[in-house]
Amino acid sequence: MQRILIIQTAFIGDVVLATGVLEKLHNAYPSARIDFLVRKGNESLFSHHPFLNNVLVWQKKDSKYKHLLGLLRTIRKTKYDAVINLQRFAATGFLTAFSRAKLKIGFDKNPFSFLFSQKIKHIFSDEGGTVLHEIERNHLLIESLTDKEAFKPKLYPSEEDFASVKKYQAIPYICIAPASVWFTKQFPMDKWVSFIEKIPSKFTIYLLGGPSDHSLCEKIAAANKHLSIVSLAGKLNFLESAALQKGALMNYVNDSAPMHFASSVNAPVTAVYCSTTQNFGYGPLSDKRFVVEVSSPLSCRPCGLHGKKACPLNHFNCANLITNEQLLLPIKEYH
Repeated sequence: MQRILIIQTAFIGDVVLATGVLEKLHNAYPSARIDFLVRKGNESLFSHHPFLNNVLVWQKKDSKYKHLLGLLRTIRKTKYDAVINLQRFAATGFLTAFSRAKLKIGFDKNPFSFLFSQKIKHIFSDEGGTVLHEIERNHLLIESLTDKEAFKPKLYPSEEDFASVKKYQAIPYICIAPASVWFTKQFPMDKWVSFIEKIPSKFTIYLLGGPSDHSLCEKIAAANKHLSIVSLAGKLNFLESAALQKGALMNYVNDSAPMHFASSVNAPVTAVYCSTTQNFGYGPLSDKRFVVEVSSPLSCRPCGLHGKKACPLNHFNCANLITNEQLLLPIKEYH
């Protein structure tokens, strides 16, 4: 096995989790040239990655199918021994099926799976009903090439990434990533404000997020009475954010990409689950990890595999009934 391509062109959190497959394949085939295909915008996750030969980028928002055909030509020229497709959608199935790779592996739910060398059943739990984590589901694709042990995701912030965040690490700090793409996955702004006011003032609070999260983070910072709270939304790249999380006393996140960033550098993490649950298989993987969710069962929860734009019942109790005491417990337990 000399040339391998991994395909994951979904959202950034999915790509981070897919790095477990990269880690495992490198461990099994240390001399192999491994490439990774992602959607445009996610390629910076792999800057200076020690195990990657090349990162292919699909521009899904601009001339989507023209670029897809260009990628197919590139993939065919490379003559991969194996193409591992972690997605279940037609576009990446097309690339896999017509890649001319010796081995084409993907999930059975992909429309082009009938043309794959191996199609693997996509499942959320094993035969005993045990919930599979996404890294375990992904690992099923390469189990025949390696063994039964799934590897955790891992990112590699560079020395420059760590140096760029060093100025924020003079005193003990806590990171909070308050935003999410989906409303029902995002702990409400007023709840974040209330919680932060209860955090001991000896800790600096850093609010993390992308440029689109800047407004929310600024509003939280402005509404808060905490002595030291700084919004870094839009000021750090992906790997710098992961580097900052690694040195934090605790990282508070929603069920979203920053949770997987924390897992990828084994940073302590507290994941706040609102409408979703970790039983879907996307929970935190760090050695020090906590899950905070409503303490009493709700008949309406979970209301779907992914988040929604609004609470279907207009009460959002899965978020509003979470208490400050629940959120503070991880800090008290370790600090």
